[in-house]
Amino acid sequence: MDVIVQIIASGLTMGAMYAISTIGLALVYGSLNMLNMAHGALLALGGYVCYFAMSHLGLHPVLGLAAAMLVCGAVGLAIYYAAAQPMLKSANFETQIFIATIGIGAIIENVILRLFGPQPTPQPLNLTGAVVIGSVHIPNQNLLILGVALGLMAVLAYLLQRTRLGRAIRATAQNREAAQLMGVRVGIVYAQVLALSGALAAISGVMVSSLSSLLPNMGGDPMLKAFIICVVAGLGNVYGAVGAAIVLGILEALAAYLLGVRYSFAILLLLVIAVLIWRPSGLFGRRQVVRL
Repeated sequence: MDVIVQIIASGLTMGAMYAISTIGLALVYGSLNMLNMAHGALLALGGYVCYFAMSHLGLHPVLGLAAAMLVCGAVGLAIYYAAAQPMLKSANFETQIFIATIGIGAIIENVILRLFGPQPTPQPLNLTGAVVIGSVHIPNQNLLILGVALGLMAVLAYLLQRTRLGRAIRATAQNREAAQLMGVRVGIVYAQVLALSGALAAISGVMVSSLSSLLPNMGGDPMLKAFIICVVAGLGNVYGAVGAAIVLGILEALAAYLLGVRYSFAILLLLVIAVLIWRPSGLFGRRQVVRL
């Protein structure tokens, strides 16, 4: 029983981190048909901004997290106006913005490297103590990550389903021309989506770095796993991505216990290959995709 509790606790923690990393990526792809390759760099930027705000400016952790969200949201806006908007009407938008955001991500990582250096840095937003279930100790930091992930999912679900902005995002994702005819300002919606994605990336970066450490290239692994989850769930499917993140987190924890940590990522890659062979549109996708 203790082993089961440990696997579930570890799996839910990893799944929660993956879900936070994936939501922003899936939201942007679902709205703009754009794969934002700078998403991993935004994760690292959010972690470093929170660290700087808390360690050097002496801000409260909540204010440090808010500062990270504001900075990364502003960078998301800059990505839209500087790169995505000029390319939006081009015939090869998906390919062009894919390459452009790779360059933007490299620029962000090099700026972080120049400002903070290459040394691993501990994230000060880290709870101490643990909850004991039987003989299993579950760190409070893991519970914080799970709580933040669940809160973000609830807020995002409310935003997409119950607010005017959410309806505009869903309408634009389904049919941009029809949304424009109904008076939706599509450009403003796209800018808001990229800003929201940047803020979500900041939260993800803070949570991920609180379990390991801050590095300029720390966003690479979460970005790769977020992309894997998007493929498994169906590119652009936000709710499917959340469910797939939780399931894959538990699967990875189980594989790490049964086969060893070095095989857990290989299991995820095998799962992606199987999905691409038998279900190319994703487990929750449709042949005729209606995103979000």
